[in-house]
Amino acid sequence: MNTLSSLSLGLLLAVAFGCKTPDELAPKADPTASNPDWTAASHGREAAPDYTVVFPQDRVNTLEITMTADQWKTIQTDMTAKYGGAFGAGGTMGVPGGQPGQFGKADPAYVPLTVRFNGRRYNQVGFRLKGNSSLSASWRQGVYKLPFRLKMDEFEDQYPEIDNQRLYGFQELSMSPAYSDPSLIREKLAADLFLLAGVPAARTAFYKVYIDFGSGRQYCGVYTMVEVIDDTMVADQFGEKEGNIYKPESTFQSFNQSQFEKKNNETAADYTDVRAFITALNAGNRTTDRAARRAGLEKTFNVDHFLRYLAVNNTIVNWDSYGAMAHNYYLYHAPAGKLTWIPWDHNMSMPNTVGSGQGGGGMGGRRAGSLAMTEVGAGWPLLRYVADDPVYYARYKQYVKQFAQSVFTTARVNALADQYHSLITPYVTGTEAEKAPYSFLSNASAFTTALPQLKSHVAARVQAAADFVN
Repeated sequence: MNTLSSLSLGLLLAVAFGCKTPDELAPKADPTASNPDWTAASHGREAAPDYTVVFPQDRVNTLEITMTADQWKTIQTDMTAKYGGAFGAGGTMGVPGGQPGQFGKADPAYVPLTVRFNGRRYNQVGFRLKGNSSLSASWRQGVYKLPFRLKMDEFEDQYPEIDNQRLYGFQELSMSPAYSDPSLIREKLAADLFLLAGVPAARTAFYKVYIDFGSGRQYCGVYTMVEVIDDTMVADQFGEKEGNIYKPESTFQSFNQSQFEKKNNETAADYTDVRAFITALNAGNRTTDRAARRAGLEKTFNVDHFLRYLAVNNTIVNWDSYGAMAHNYYLYHAPAGKLTWIPWDHNMSMPNTVGSGQGGGGMGGRRAGSLAMTEVGAGWPLLRYVADDPVYYARYKQYVKQFAQSVFTTARVNALADQYHSLITPYVTGTEAEKAPYSFLSNASAFTTALPQLKSHVAARVQAAADFVN
């Protein structure tokens, strides 16, 4: 008879009799000993996500991040190795072997930093840079208004006192610096338009951000905090988050497992849901038996929901989404048993044209795509299928009309834009203004003139929608 170790025996007893394991019986580190700001509501795992505190709609929160000079050097070394260029070196970035939609080999590394949220301290928070075009541009240009992500308990193994640390119920948060958007409000405005149209999307809020890069605190201007899809958004808006959550880099022409990053259920190598979706989408009976193809697709994919999303996305214009780039969306295997589309990353939405620099976004000066999608090629099969199928196209057109009449009116969108502009103006051009190299804004007038330009775009798209549905 084999002799079991005391640890194995303890684990067996715990399973058999509902006892606590040795790890559970071990004394826990007291978080208040190292952080007097710790409370169950502000830092504890059991607290429900507090949207009124973290995502307020009527005020601008403050985030302060402190790193040492050595930590900033570590970040630069990691970025140079993965992205092929030093901070402020100019030129182009892109590492051979990087994934589609990425300009680097892998995500930047986390470092443990002190973060203060409205003055309340959080210790050893995981901080890493994130993004594609926004990170590439800010890094190459030496702009310190860098896009970043926070993970509250990333370093809990090294620092037991932050075990399961949360920020008012949130484990992860994403910070968008409004690259290519001199108005600084498009990320939030677009996300809110999706929500108003009944399309689940991440919650957003404005933040003043200060970062000490090891030589003193610097004001890095107004960011948009964006809720992380696989952290709280899916559970909040779908009622649960048990199904697979993917962040793809795919056009859906074929299935490639490496293009479907799992954000949960990572240990289960089960991709049957996305495999079935892509097989149905690319079925050979597209024109010979459209009814059968629709039935096959609708078994795997929430088509009606996608048509609602597409109506919003095409009306407002988004140059950095599926149809232009094979990223910036999530797929969730929702409770209904079908993959559901979730939009993501809207800082490049709502321009009339897309050029380069602070007002454009590096898409080569192209004109916006049409609502009719006549220019969409076979390389984007999901869009081409909608445009080619008379049943789906008619329903899509009806959703455009519904969105244009109930949500996307000039009066309503302009009122939201005015509200957001007024809210952040004191923190963009006020006594503590955004300034280079801690801002993408070249001057204050770039911010003030961006609002009427945005309203001009809204007016043009309102007319485009009216022309399309009539």
